This record gives sequence, C-alpha cells and structure tokens, in this order.
Amino acid sequence: MPSLKITSINVNGIRAAVKQRNENNPGMLPWLARQAPDVVLLQEIRADEKTARKALAPALDDGWHLAMTASSQAGRAGVGILSRTEPSDVRIGYGDDEFDTLGRYIEADFGDGEQQVTAASVYVPSGAALTDEKKDVEKYEEKLRFMTSFGPYLDTLLQSGRHAVVAGDWNIAPDERDIKNWKGNLKNSGFLPHEREWVAARLAGGWVDVAREHHGDVAGPYAWWSWRGKAFDNDAGWRIDYHLATPALAQRVEKTWVDRADAYDLRWSDHAPVTVVFSR
Repeated sequence: MPSLKITSINVNGIRAAVKQRNENNPGMLPWLARQAPDVVLLQEIRADEKTARKALAPALDDGWHLAMTASSQAGRAGVGILSRTEPSDVRIGYGDDEFDTLGRYIEADFGDGEQQVTAASVYVPSGAALTDEKKDVEKYEEKLRFMTSFGPYLDTLLQSGRHAVVAGDWNIAPDERDIKNWKGNLKNSGFLPHEREWVAARLAGGWVDVAREHHGDVAGPYAWWSWRGKAFDNDAGWRIDYHLATPALAQRVEKTWVDRADAYDLRWSDHAPVTVVFSR
C-alpha cells in the first residue's frame, strides 16, 4: 500500500497564509498542491469555518476535505485537518469543558481495520513566564491547566492500542537541542522546567518524538522563527512543532523533514511545515 504523508503547520491565520505576499510568494495553496501531503494538521486558523472554507476554496474545489473547530474567542486559535480522503470519523476536543470550545484539539480516523490511523492536530497555549503581571499570570495558569488535563488524555490514547499521531504547535521545546539560544530562554515560556518535564513524561510513557528519533542528537531542525530581526536568516529558531507517534506507528517512519522556506520573504507563516512519511 502507499505511504501516509502527514504534515503539521501553524498557519498563523488561514487568510494571511493563502494570500499572495509578493510576486515570488503566492502563499500556502501552491505549496499544498506541490507537496501533496495526504493529511495536513492545521493550527492557529484564527477564523470561523465559513471564512476558512472561503480561504481554502481552491483546495476544497480540488477535492480536499476540511474538518475544523474554531475558537469561541474570535480571531484566536482554531485547529483543523485537511485531507485528500474523507476521514471515517472526526472528534473535536478531548473532553475538557474549558478547552474543547477554544479550538485547541481535533482528531480524525483514516483507513480501517489494522491500518487505521488517528491523526490529531493540537495547539497548546503559548503561556508566559510567571511574573507579577496579571496578564502573564493568567496565560501561565491557562497553559498549566491545559497540560494538566491534556496529559492524561494523551496517556489514555497511547494505552488504547490505536495507531495515532498527535502533531502541532506544542509551544514547548523539549530540550536544549530544540532552541538555538536556549541559555537565553531558561526563564521564558516554552522552555520552563515544568513544561519540558511534561513533554519528557509523555516520552517516558511511550510516545515517540518522531523528528528527534529520526534526526538524532543534532540542533533542531527548527520550525519556528520570529518575524523580528534576523532570527530566520540566522536560523535562530525553536523546535516547538513536532509529531508524537505511538510506538508501533513510529516504527513505520520512512522520513521526516522541515519544509523551510528558501528566504525570509518566501515565508507564508512564522512556522514552517513539518512532514512525516509513514509506511502503510
């Protein structure tokens, strides 16, 4: 059977992602047609479904299927799944009263029988370093609540025996190899000790960080760079976008890569697509 190609990308607003930025950068849709993944896990759609479908109309007219959930907070979050074949089932949220309406998690089943794979898109809150500022405290506590409730769900999904891959913008760099300037970020959200410990607990439980297993003990490869300064040009990035796969599925990885733009002005998001190819 053919392989299964799953890409994850934080689009940083679907309307902005599909827009032509300059004569050399036509946006997301030509990339989608050129790379032709089987499944695209989207984060930070930042639009309701009607608006997202309008933005993605050329792809949908070409046969792509879209399942998504917008955030009840307009203009924020939102996750979705674009796929070449229609999923057999779609589930929104993971059973949390707070986060299931905020566009943070969606999963869908593809294939059937022993070949069925559950592919999920997750957008973990960005959080903040814990300070005396009220806004920082609220964002810090929101991320902590999400991790506290989502961790057990991931544990349950792992123990279910299903072939599953959960990918997206985790907003947590697992270790020092995953940030160019890790020494300067020891007290920043995304690299706080309890955040890294949370990821480590998922890996210790059996989830496999596909890119790290594939690339080995190297820096990155990064998939997010700030729009500001020379972060992209200097590859001063973060690896906060990755696929966690169940062990049996992880054994079927053929290759994985970051589709980094060739130049700063060719980017259509501050994140780059991360792709994994699984054998069937």
